[in-house]
Formats: sequence, C-alpha cells, structure tokens
Amino acid sequence: MEIHRILGDKVRLYRRIEGGAWHASTYLAGKERRKSTKQKSLSAAKEVAEDWYLELRNKKRHGELASGKTFRDASKKFEVEYEVITNGRRSPKWVQGHKDRLRLHLLPFLGRKPLKEITSGVGQEYRVHRMTKPKNWDDDHFDYDKLEPKPWKPPARNTIHNEMVTMSMVLKTAQRHGWIDFIPDLSDPYRRQSKVEHRPWFTQKEYKQFYEATRRNAANPKNPRYKWYAEQLHDYVLIMANTGLRPDEAKRLEYRDIEIVDDEATGETILEIEVRGKRGIGFCKSMPGAVRPYERMLDRNDPEQTDRLFPSDFKKMLNGILHAEKLKFDRSGKARTAYSLRHSYICFRLLEGADIYQVAKNCRTSVEMIEKHYAAHLKDMIDASLVNVRKKKVKTI
Repeated sequence: MEIHRILGDKVRLYRRIEGGAWHASTYLAGKERRKSTKQKSLSAAKEVAEDWYLELRNKKRHGELASGKTFRDASKKFEVEYEVITNGRRSPKWVQGHKDRLRLHLLPFLGRKPLKEITSGVGQEYRVHRMTKPKNWDDDHFDYDKLEPKPWKPPARNTIHNEMVTMSMVLKTAQRHGWIDFIPDLSDPYRRQSKVEHRPWFTQKEYKQFYEATRRNAANPKNPRYKWYAEQLHDYVLIMANTGLRPDEAKRLEYRDIEIVDDEATGETILEIEVRGKRGIGFCKSMPGAVRPYERMLDRNDPEQTDRLFPSDFKKMLNGILHAEKLKFDRSGKARTAYSLRHSYICFRLLEGADIYQVAKNCRTSVEMIEKHYAAHLKDMIDASLVNVRKKKVKTI
C-alpha cells in the first residue's frame, strides 16, 4: 500500500494498488473518517483531500459534524430487541424479513452513516437508489443458458414500503436509546391518494360453481392417492365460506376450538369457534352450512382434540380447480385465493341485509374496513325510501 501524509500528518493519502484512485483518511472528533478522492493523480488527490479536511474542520467548529452511533449500531440493537420482545407474538418468518431487508438492502446503503445525518432527503435518496438499475447488473446477472444478461426490473412498491418500515423501526430504536432526538419523515412525497381496492370475491353463482367443482373433484380425483386431500379441500371451501375465517386462522384451528351448538336466537344448529389469529383470540359463529362439512371431517379423520383441522396446504389443488373453472380471476383481473372465501362470506351477509356491526364483530374486523373494501356491494342495503326524502311543496295561489 502506498501512503503519503499531508497537512502536518493530519491527513493520510493512500491507495491499495498502483494506478488506482487515492483515498484520504483523518481522525477528527473522536472518529476515523475516510473519503475517496476519485483521483489517480497524487497532486489532484492532495487538493481534494485538503478541501475535504478543511470542510470537516469547519463543520466541527460550528457543531455540524455528525458523530456518534451509526445506522449499523442501531440495526444491531433493533434486531436483538425486536426478536426478544415480539417472541410468541410475531412469527419467525416476519422477524427474519426485517433481518433480510437490513442485510440485503439497508445496511449496504446506510450502514456507516451516522444516525444524525439520516434525514427525509436520505430516505428519498434510498428510494431512488432502489428504483435505479445497478451499473454492474448486466455483468453480475448473466444468463449463461441464453447467453444474455438477465432483465432487471425495479422492486414492487410494497417491497420498498416494507424496507422503509424497517428503516423507520431502526430509527425508533435509536430514538428510544437517546441516540437521535427525532425521526425524520420517511413517507413517499410523491405518492398519490391510493384508490380503494375492492377485494376479489365470488358471486353466489360463481361460489356455487366453485363448490360443485370441488365436490366433483372429491368424488373422482385425478389421482386416487389424493382423494383424502380432495375431500378435505371440499369441506375447507364450505367451512371458509360459511364462517368468514382468515386462511391463517383456519390453519391454526384445532378440533377442540369448535363446538356444535343449537343457537337460541335462530333455532339453527351452527358451529361456535374459538379463533386464534392476528388479532389474538376471538370468536365466530358460523352459518348452518358449516356444520355438515365439519361432521364429515370428524367421521373421516377420527381426530384427537389437539389435532389441526387443516394440517395440509391445498394451494396447488385449489388453484388448479379455479383455473379449470375459469374462476381464478374476477372481472377486474384480480386473482382469487382462499382469502376470497372470507370476502365472499362478508359480501353474502351484507347482501342478505345482515347488521354490518355484527358482521364486523363476527369476522374480527372493523366496520370501517368493511365499508372501505366492500362498499361496492352495499348498494342493495340502501333503503331508497329513507334516502330519497323530499319536503312537500306548498302550493301557492
């Protein structure tokens, strides 16, 4: 390594390889500081290094020289605290997501940056950085089978949003420990007011077509080895559409969480379900249509009370039937999933005139969320006689 000292040994100029660019380093305000001069000429590098050092001295004199903890320090603290404090409340996959975003994207860009230098502008620079194709992409991502570079595409808006959430959580950790005084505004300054998205659901006709297809598949599966899975899927579809359960809630259900009861209010036989999901423990009363599928599962599986109702994932089989029946996409082009059965349950209840507050309570959500995402299906609930009220006109002679 070649080294030159300037300004009375206050600044060192060095380069690692002959013919490479010169780098400058100095020790100031209790911290080693480095900068690439981007110059291969020693004389030009000296000028850049001197200007850089004098600028640092001036910032120190006016109290503008950032020092102290870096984003990397705050990230380490956040990872330890978040994993311990959220243990049992957040899935390991969710926690790992924050770690991956830090390791792959945030730390390479912000790791060495002092926390006090991270502003709203830095947040915007990060967005631009993520949305810009890397200069060395074609060299690092080459498809040797096709003998051409792999195409680059910018990350999805939701991906960047999640990265900004992780950044914000790290900065909140730093604020709690007194390393920064405030958290900068990291919101997207050019974001339009997002259009309310109506969630994909099945109409009554489409739902009937779907469950009749799963019934045929259960009776005659393509492969006899999958008969049990096909029967389970058919009952899964009926139970989901008659309870409004979220897929993750259904996945956690055990047989001991369900009881067949005669409902006093309606005189019908229904399921009472103790639900464990993202909102903690809640309760659900099913429609009568969920009882018979549940009884079939009891006969089929002869389960222990602690067994899961749906230990298997039906995603591939469910998507296969949706595609075969041309039901995978709704008229807006949105893909239907198992979650669409919950959306259908809510829509069916609203269209039948059920009380929106009771529907929200039974689905462990809010009236606001239902009005926001299912408003397109509320038109049949509006009483025109109450809306189109007119004052009687007084006839004048």
